[in-house]
Amino acid sequence: MLPLDAFINEESLAALIRAALAEDVGSGDATTEAIVPPEARARARVIAKGDGVLAGLPVFSRVIRALDASASFYHAKQDGERIFKGNLICRFEGSARALLTGERTALNFLGRLSGIATEAGRLAALVEGKRLQILDTRKTTPLHRALEKYAVQAGGCGNHRRGLYDMVLIKENHIAAAGGIASAVRLAREKNSDLKIEVETTNEREVREALAAGADRIMLDNMNDDMIRDMVRLIAGSAEIEASGNMNAERIRALVDSGVDFISVGAITQSAPAFDFSMLIDV
Repeated sequence: MLPLDAFINEESLAALIRAALAEDVGSGDATTEAIVPPEARARARVIAKGDGVLAGLPVFSRVIRALDASASFYHAKQDGERIFKGNLICRFEGSARALLTGERTALNFLGRLSGIATEAGRLAALVEGKRLQILDTRKTTPLHRALEKYAVQAGGCGNHRRGLYDMVLIKENHIAAAGGIASAVRLAREKNSDLKIEVETTNEREVREALAAGADRIMLDNMNDDMIRDMVRLIAGSAEIEASGNMNAERIRALVDSGVDFISVGAITQSAPAFDFSMLIDV
């Protein structure tokens, strides 16, 4: 799997963590500052409360270190690993105030990203050993896309484009604005000769137009399984094929040997439940 810094640089991650802490801490942690002496030190551990795939542990550590740069960590597990209920995830030591103040923000990052990785792992297992790859989409939390796409690949699925800048995806409204698929592909090719061009299609006529226009990838959007298989035969290797729209585990199983190259699933990031962890202070 790619490292975290392949998705987000240190400066951007630090800014995101500062904003998250500012949202929670505000003018100060009223409870901790009233109860815990500033010089107090503490040790803590994080335990998994279910089975899944870990993602976001480096972010968890950075949240704590944003409050106490001297905090020390032992990571018992690594991002991308399968984890099980009761597993020790990490131990760490530092300022007691930092550990308590940063607890919820750190766990929110860890739980959200591990939830996405767990869902990605569940879907990736359906196509293990097959040529078909499951992809995410741009249905991500604003400002958290880099982390969420990192979590997707930690779970074993692939990333679609990261934004509007790294691939051309001509959708229904683009086609309408350009006056048709042929003109949309031609204009996109003239402007973005170095980028892959994908065209969204919903019927056979549009697939034929996308093929004639020379699209690199054709998205079969909201087609039923039989129609998808028909379009795979029509395309016959002339372009990459992505199936999208209302995709779930049952449909992925049905299409695993259909000949499509990719299935994109917005629910990986849009609907994945958070994974639950406990952070316990050792006294």
